[in-house]
Amino acid sequence: MTTLLDKLWARHVIASLPGGEDLIAIDRVLLHERTGSAALGSLAAAGRRVLDPARAFAITDHIVDTRLGRTGAAWPGGDVFYRATSEAARAAGMTLIDLASPDQGIVHVISAELGIVLPGLTIVCPDSHTCTQGAWGALAWGIGTTEAEHALATGCLRMRKPAAMRVRFEGVLRPGVTAKDLMLALLAEEGAGGGRAFAVEFAGTAVDALDLDARQTLCNMATEFSAVTGFIAPDERVLADLRGRRYAPTGGVWDRAVAQWRMLRSEAGAEFEREIAIDAGSVEPMVSWGTSPQSSAPVGGRVPRQAESGLSAPAYEAALRYIGLTPGQRLAGTPIDGAYVGSCTNARLSDLRAAAEVVRGRHVAPGVRALVVPGSMAVSRAAEAEGLDRVFTDAGFEWRMSGCGLCFYAGGETFPPGARVISSTNRNFEGRQGPGVRTHLASPATVAASAVAGCIAAAGGVPSPGVASLGHPFPRAGAAQAAPAGWGMAG
Repeated sequence: MTTLLDKLWARHVIASLPGGEDLIAIDRVLLHERTGSAALGSLAAAGRRVLDPARAFAITDHIVDTRLGRTGAAWPGGDVFYRATSEAARAAGMTLIDLASPDQGIVHVISAELGIVLPGLTIVCPDSHTCTQGAWGALAWGIGTTEAEHALATGCLRMRKPAAMRVRFEGVLRPGVTAKDLMLALLAEEGAGGGRAFAVEFAGTAVDALDLDARQTLCNMATEFSAVTGFIAPDERVLADLRGRRYAPTGGVWDRAVAQWRMLRSEAGAEFEREIAIDAGSVEPMVSWGTSPQSSAPVGGRVPRQAESGLSAPAYEAALRYIGLTPGQRLAGTPIDGAYVGSCTNARLSDLRAAAEVVRGRHVAPGVRALVVPGSMAVSRAAEAEGLDRVFTDAGFEWRMSGCGLCFYAGGETFPPGARVISSTNRNFEGRQGPGVRTHLASPATVAASAVAGCIAAAGGVPSPGVASLGHPFPRAGAAQAAPAGWGMAG
């Protein structure tokens, strides 16, 4: 009996090599402007060409300005990277999606929108969150710039087959609990290294019930689990969504492809090197408390003691010193300075809808800077057609154009040093969103609720044990607004 990993791998093995590696055929190579110019420039300098330009895509997303009316990069000096990647991509004859394109957006978002990702494909990109595209039943992983150059020139890569892991989320999610909360709960239970050297298949009744946006969130954060990649078997929802996408097959080719795609699932009785089962119904809205995604707890919970944290004493002390919290401190009610909805993890239309529903008719708390950065211009247009941009701006959020934005700091825009930010992004390492910035990871709805409350707070749903209706126990100076009723947070 074979696993989905076995099937995906076997379809792409060109040859088995000495030492246990395989030569794997690569179906799609994606680049972004932060590293794309290096790969393409090195390729051209060596006198080599892109083997199949139709399978290579260059996207501008990482260092672009997201302000309305933008013209280039937000990163100082980034325009050089932007121009170099654009010129090299045009010279190579590959598809270029730049700032002038209506298709522009974060690479891991637009690949699904355009049908660049399809079930059964191998997809690589010099970005660790390439595994996002595993939500469509693809084998997708991040690579280095040198590997990108090799994949462009040869259409293949050397790789050792990872071990197979299955993570099953079973049960029905509580109101207000999202895929982001599932991943933070998994990381809190198993640690950030729990998936190291594994390819993780996400499965179970809770995963089956997730929409495609939420499935992408799960696969995206396989990287934070240290997995080589993450993926989900394609189902009828995937097939229906892909039909008619620009790069999806048509006619008889589509029919033959669908017949193959329906076979992409682990067989009953297939053996995995490791299996993990999570009761999805027990998961609450989560928020990170430290400087690793594994350092997460329910919004209604407390900062754990060191013995319960999964961290060594030095790491624990360093994390709390940086994040500015103390053992046993309640997370809900911790004042914030910023709120950020964006990134390849949580900036799709359903994410924006969830956040907008929380802030509709309300306003960001005094002293909080709040931003929304859509994952693509297609998402932006759809949100604007629904009036979501006005919901956010009326509530005091900044409405931006698509890109990676403030998910990471590359010398451009940031929050002030020492600011405490709640963010729908995927990483909370020291300085990730700027020098000295302290980041708490959460779902878009939790970010939105916290922005309005002025402190870490959960939106709606079943309150955690000991959690009362949301008031603002630690108001900012001059804050006169109480948080809306119907939310839950620790008193």
